[in-house]
Amino acid sequence: MNRREFGSGLGVIVIGRLLPAAPTGSLDERLTGAGVAPGDRLPTEIAGVRLVDSDVAKRGTALAREACPPYLFNHSLRTYLFGALVGRSEARRYDEELLFLACILHDLGLTERFMGPMPFEIQGAEAAARFLKDQGVSTERAAVVWDGIAMHPLPIADHKQPEIALVSAGAGADVLGPDPSQVTAAVRNQIVEAFPRLGFKKAFVKGCADVVRRYPRGATRSFMRDIGERHVPGFQPPNICDAIDRAPFTE
Repeated sequence: MNRREFGSGLGVIVIGRLLPAAPTGSLDERLTGAGVAPGDRLPTEIAGVRLVDSDVAKRGTALAREACPPYLFNHSLRTYLFGALVGRSEARRYDEELLFLACILHDLGLTERFMGPMPFEIQGAEAAARFLKDQGVSTERAAVVWDGIAMHPLPIADHKQPEIALVSAGAGADVLGPDPSQVTAAVRNQIVEAFPRLGFKKAFVKGCADVVRRYPRGATRSFMRDIGERHVPGFQPPNICDAIDRAPFTE
């Protein structure tokens, strides 16, 4: 399963916790949550990708840090880094702040604070939209972030503008493994070293299962898959759990 197939089987993603301060930088919100020491800061740049440090990006990072368990917070940061690198490899131009906001907030719907009866991606998109409205972000810009979050586990994301498509690409790279023609093993390892996976494979699956257990009606999928399973002999679509197990990460 590659990143273009990511949306056909995926439901969620997860993150790890930060190492004690790597290079410090201008993104100076203190890491007071997510199991990180208060004096630690996010690095300014990883693998040649700048971490966006606008005021709203800092506040979005603070929200994600407060709401997400450590593995999920790190996943969100890795999602941005992988998404940006995919965009660079494809020579795509995009708004860095919008992509960063969509990535850092994309899994809010998997958190205790924001999970609910709607599909997790919609729960998260709605939470992000409320946050951005409170921050004075324009309706037009907030709508792009909403789409990036709401579409990230769906195949349609790949056909949208870069700020939307690259959220899905980055999340898929972190869950299933990046395309080595776009992200080398050395760069992949650099990203994981900066933001460790913290048992991501098991934590991600468990976190998603917990959401489904509490809100089973939110675990949706295409009606075509339902019909195929019941009426097409031999139809056996891939399962995201198998793809996660095969991902080129140790955890």
